[in-house]
Amino acid sequence: MIVNRLGAEQLELLGGGVAERTRAHQHRRLLEEHSVVLPDLVATDFLAAAQARPLTVVTAAFYLALSRLPASFLPEVVGVHCAFRALGTDAALSGVDGPGYDPAPLLEEYLALTGQSPTGPADRARLLAAIQLVVRLESAHVAMLDELASWHQGLSLDAQVTLIVARHVPYAGRQHHKVQISGIPLRDLLADPAFGAAAFVRQLRSSSQLKPLRAGGCRFTRAIRFGGPMFGIFDDAEARTIEQWAAAVAAGEEPGADLAACTAGDEDAAAWQCALVAAGPGDVLVAGPPALDERQFLYRLVNVERFPSVLAAARARVELVLAQAEGLFELGAAGRHTDATWFGYSPEALRERVETLYWTKLVEPFRPLTDIPSRTDVINNQKRFALGNLVDGACTHRIGNTGRFHRPSDGPLFALYADEMGRGDVAKNHLTLINQALASMGIHLPHLRSEEFLTQTELPDLSYLYATYQLSLALFPDSRYEEILGYHLGVEMFGLGELRLHEMQKMRHHRFDTAYEAVHLSIDNISAGHTRQAADLIVAYLDHVGRTAGPVTVERAWQRVWRGYASFAFFVEPHLARRLIAGRAAA
Repeated sequence: MIVNRLGAEQLELLGGGVAERTRAHQHRRLLEEHSVVLPDLVATDFLAAAQARPLTVVTAAFYLALSRLPASFLPEVVGVHCAFRALGTDAALSGVDGPGYDPAPLLEEYLALTGQSPTGPADRARLLAAIQLVVRLESAHVAMLDELASWHQGLSLDAQVTLIVARHVPYAGRQHHKVQISGIPLRDLLADPAFGAAAFVRQLRSSSQLKPLRAGGCRFTRAIRFGGPMFGIFDDAEARTIEQWAAAVAAGEEPGADLAACTAGDEDAAAWQCALVAAGPGDVLVAGPPALDERQFLYRLVNVERFPSVLAAARARVELVLAQAEGLFELGAAGRHTDATWFGYSPEALRERVETLYWTKLVEPFRPLTDIPSRTDVINNQKRFALGNLVDGACTHRIGNTGRFHRPSDGPLFALYADEMGRGDVAKNHLTLINQALASMGIHLPHLRSEEFLTQTELPDLSYLYATYQLSLALFPDSRYEEILGYHLGVEMFGLGELRLHEMQKMRHHRFDTAYEAVHLSIDNISAGHTRQAADLIVAYLDHVGRTAGPVTVERAWQRVWRGYASFAFFVEPHLARRLIAGRAAA
């Protein structure tokens, strides 16, 4: 329940999947209005460009780390989310108007749920500790910002110029060989191991570079203006500061206070860093990854936060399946529900393939069943697909996380995942719908992440391979992004056509719940639904790749996308998979 509520609020913060409507984008626009233009959050120089203080880095790292471990720290996620939004520090500093966030509904719902849980008292204690921690972190951070602002406001013009000099000295060199300061070549001053920016500014004050000229200004300020030898070295704000300082020197103002080091927040940051270094969680076991059967593999994949060593096995599984599935580039046309045959990419060619698949593989073969299988046979067939349905949408669940929302396809892909999760409405969550269907057949399963699922006897072992592959692929949203796009297209198309229509007919005949099948037939439609959007996502992504890296890179990316689609076909066309595996064994 609470996860769905948090999902709805995440969808709101991420602008419904539209990058320009996200809260982060709104903050960027506000910064840009104040002439603060920063690189993307994932850029290597982001922290340097933002001039982030150590306490800011520690605080942000905590929030980011928590976001990567939501299953293990759900009480903390709820507490941090509610406290951070309720405090509204970010909104207040940005000058955002409007009603503040009310955490009461979410907290009331969560506290009610903890009242029904055997771990309720411990969960409530963790929730409270998380809220207190956020208050502590945000209070310290606001105090740091106040100290930082006071430090900047207290800088004399000489100190401000010292900062500018210190910022640019590493890039000065031989091109300044003719420039002298107090009779000493500039390059020698800069090369002196004892060079200090503050002393350099004091020397510059009395040099000929700042001597007023009859026509106005001085040699230094003329050099940094348009047409001068130093034009473009300093940004607009720096150039204005230098002009003000030169004018003050010309007016005879005495030197201001030297630059004092900024230590805003450093004491708190150092305390946190020491605590982090000294921390030794007692529940961490260091051991080599054991050999796993498919049930154990699934258990570790859905509990990956507790078993990070499973990543190596997951990566190996993905690489193995992708290598095998590429054989469908030649055999794919023989598929019953798919066609992974290779074709050269263009937006038109992709859309044509999708439409051809829809009509020839999914729709035209459909004929209503004249002989309905027995109740037992229908239930057994549903059991074959149930585990795959229980991981419905898993391949894209890590898209939209911080640092994974910068590609043109990320927002829409996250929005599609939100649809699968009911956009916060638990009744519309596809996991709710599949469990309803199973319950109508008398199938009641333990939670997928529980130890009890390891020994469940309802679902056949053969169904595990599809689920473990999809969960493995989902763990690599960056390095396997293209494959995820292709696999996702296969998943969305599988919700349409003959297979679903036949299942609907069989389930209705035996009076089973059909909501899961019906929703997919509707929402995955090729006209404007998930199938169409999945194809459009691929087009948008490859268009972005083409405009930024060129056609050769598009070809490589497309091969990976289509290999991702082939890896889906590999599981739903078992007769082709057996041919491929047998062929490799014979070779």
